[in-house]
Amino acid sequence: MGKGVKTAVVGGVFAVMVGGAGYGVYNIVSAVSGDEGGSGGSGAAVTKKSGPPDAAEVEKASGAFFAAWEEGEAARAASHTNNAEAAAPLLAAYGEDARIADVEITPGTPAGTTVPFRVKAVVSYKGKSEPLAYKSELTVVRGQTTGRALVDWEPSVVHPELEDGDTLVTGEAPQPPIEAVGRDGTVLTKEEYPSLGPILDALREKYGDKAGGSPGVELTIRRADGSTGGSTDGSAEGAGAADSTLVTLAKGRPGKLRTTLSAGVQAAAEKAVKRFPESSVVAVRPSTGEVLAVANHRADGFDAALQGRVAPGSTMKIITAAMLIDNGVASMNGPAPCPSTATWQSQTFENLTGMEPNEGATLADSFLRSCNTAFIKLVDEAPLTDSSLTQEAQERFGLGRDDWATGVVSFDGSVPASGGPDRAANAIGQGQVQMNPLNMASVTATAITGAFRQPYLVSPELDGRQLARAKGLPAGTASQLKQMMRLTATQGTAAPAMAGLGGDIGAKTGSAEVDGNATSDSWFTGFRNDVAAAAMTQQGGHGGDAAGPIVAAVLRAGG
Repeated sequence: MGKGVKTAVVGGVFAVMVGGAGYGVYNIVSAVSGDEGGSGGSGAAVTKKSGPPDAAEVEKASGAFFAAWEEGEAARAASHTNNAEAAAPLLAAYGEDARIADVEITPGTPAGTTVPFRVKAVVSYKGKSEPLAYKSELTVVRGQTTGRALVDWEPSVVHPELEDGDTLVTGEAPQPPIEAVGRDGTVLTKEEYPSLGPILDALREKYGDKAGGSPGVELTIRRADGSTGGSTDGSAEGAGAADSTLVTLAKGRPGKLRTTLSAGVQAAAEKAVKRFPESSVVAVRPSTGEVLAVANHRADGFDAALQGRVAPGSTMKIITAAMLIDNGVASMNGPAPCPSTATWQSQTFENLTGMEPNEGATLADSFLRSCNTAFIKLVDEAPLTDSSLTQEAQERFGLGRDDWATGVVSFDGSVPASGGPDRAANAIGQGQVQMNPLNMASVTATAITGAFRQPYLVSPELDGRQLARAKGLPAGTASQLKQMMRLTATQGTAAPAMAGLGGDIGAKTGSAEVDGNATSDSWFTGFRNDVAAAAMTQQGGHGGDAAGPIVAAVLRAGG
């Protein structure tokens, strides 16, 4: 690494002004101007280079950045990045607001233009100190206007958990810590249940001052926006996040926060989602709406189980079947022919490869086989309109009204009124319909009990919030839906995944095509006695292939 990198530590607080023979003045000007970090030299004319930086340039640029960072010179460190205006405030906060000193950076072996490194430092506040250690990496790029080799600025360079707009702060925590406990009193920690990490942070932020604890002193990532979010494709983009504690200098006294989660079901859910990439699952108790488990296995850390917004595929046929029954269009044992194709307003829909047509099928037959064409043909029947599915989802299943109050940030599903081809596509869980596992677990709970009970993780009695309400289903509709789901679990597409489960069981499979994904998402929702669970993965294949085993494992643990 270049001569600028120090192995000893000098100073820990980033200075706003930098001394030196003319160097500091030049670089402060360039830092606030955002001129790709300035030229970093004596002002002599140089030939502008092009193309990716070579190994020597990578070593020199990263070394200069590391040296300035170690020495606590925020403006000079920022001048070695391609966005000094954005870098300077965060680098300054590192020493000032975060009170991080004695910084020692150890570079690793570069991989092309990317340099991994380790940071060791000390966080101090009012006589209390704790060590800080972590790994990060940076990439060196060619400055567009100057041709210099510069650090490609991202907040994650300073700490891997930082995102745009975040900052670091050390001081008394804004909320007391909580000791979240499950329904049986088991303490729930992010170390034992990793999927609960973001949820526990969110619960602390919302209920820390109501749980009876007292705050401690912490180094915290102060998020730019902890508001509601979740992108339209179920990714992390647009999702809000709670503040996150990195180092505790003085422990606060935690308040006890009781949740509806079941430690046993949560453990099963954590294990089950690890079997498949990009997977999520939620379990609820249909008789109460209590959430028993939430688990995610995703590279981006996004809580897709509660906040995802993606097409649910044929699991949507539960709501569509309810609409058909409620409007007198079909009944469980009434006709619902399953041709090989169905055309709706110039768009042709097909069934899964290998499904044999059945012109004499009943609604139960087409449901348990997950026949798309049967449902497409039926949505054209009077008195159905473009808004019929929307009304069914909102009024009967409590979806799509933005009024769920689960205790944490969650998405309530969306079933917009659609004309044209999307009216048919919505009926089979494509088109404009958006759901997540929380929504589909709730749909199953409503389908088998006939009552909509809004899912929640924290009792509304704690903060007096109002849970959402909906009419629920007529007894006859719920009875038929439950029986069709039972048949699907024992004789239909869900049977392989549900094999071996005792008790009263039922399920529905689904696969959904999502723009930009090479394979279909796998969906599965089911129930066993008084537990309903839904899962989705980006593993691909039919719903029973990947999401099915996840749900079955959770239902088995739920008893």
